[in-house]
Amino acid sequence: MTEITGSRKLPPAVERFILNWGDMGDQWGVNRSVSQIHGLLYLAEKPMTAEDIADTLGMARSNVSNSLKELLAWGLVRRVPILGDRRDHFEAETDIWEVAQRIAAGRKEREIDPAITALRACVAEATGDPAISAVAAKRLKDMLAFTELVDRWYVQMLKVPRPRLVALIKLGEKIANLLPSGRSRSGSA
Repeated sequence: MTEITGSRKLPPAVERFILNWGDMGDQWGVNRSVSQIHGLLYLAEKPMTAEDIADTLGMARSNVSNSLKELLAWGLVRRVPILGDRRDHFEAETDIWEVAQRIAAGRKEREIDPAITALRACVAEATGDPAISAVAAKRLKDMLAFTELVDRWYVQMLKVPRPRLVALIKLGEKIANLLPSGRSRSGSA
């Protein structure tokens, strides 16, 4: 984790959050600058211009501009007009549930959907191919079934009203204890 070198001094906790958010984004395959800008805007009290962001984080203006385009595409930031100022100002979505839902939707679109398409093609190609071992064919089908199950669960969770979803998450393993037992941990649904 490196220091923020901008000319604007941030409180230590804010700087730590921005740096850690950047590191986490990097671990998730998101450009560190994109994540740091999102972290800054998430904690900002008011909308910021690209120049303000570049100055605060010590980033090149072009890097900030490209990162903002990506954040806008994900729906994690938005442009907001400021009376008397012609420059673009940006603010982050601050409803953390909405942020999580938008990130999950983006990841599903970029990762899960293409994985399902590829797995379906592999299973179709493997079906009836004598060169494919029974073990490989079964593992392909199992992986496809698992990925489709996760996809269906995600779509179902989108329909659950937030208060019920919060209650469901808080219940955690208590829900699992209500289900019939007898299945092994590796059992399929």
